Amino acid sequence: MGDKEQSGPGELRYYRLSEIEEKNSFKSTWIIIHNKVYDVTKFLEEHPGGEEVLREQAGGDATESFEDVGHSTDAQEMAKDMIIGELHPDDREKISRPEVSPT
Repeated sequence: MGDKEQSGPGELRYYRLSEIEEKNSFKSTWIIIHNKVYDVTKFLEEHPGGEEVLREQAGGDATESFEDVGHSTDAQEMAKDMIIGELHPDDREKISRPEVSPT
């Protein structure tokens, strides 16, 4: 069952990056936003921006894209219902994010 860690009901579940990358298919679509793992599979057809934008991010980090769009508070609240866990701490540095230069 992969490298998932779960202590009990309601406990946080961690997913490895390799597991998330495998969920890039027409059967399953997972994305990462701020190190949280979202299963957006059932939301694809309802996404106002079209399912293509979610599929482009599938299996990877969608944080920058999510923030760039400027999602409404309602959209952010709706997204919370799709959280299935968090990216494993050991894999957080493996995802590519734009470097922020100190100012």
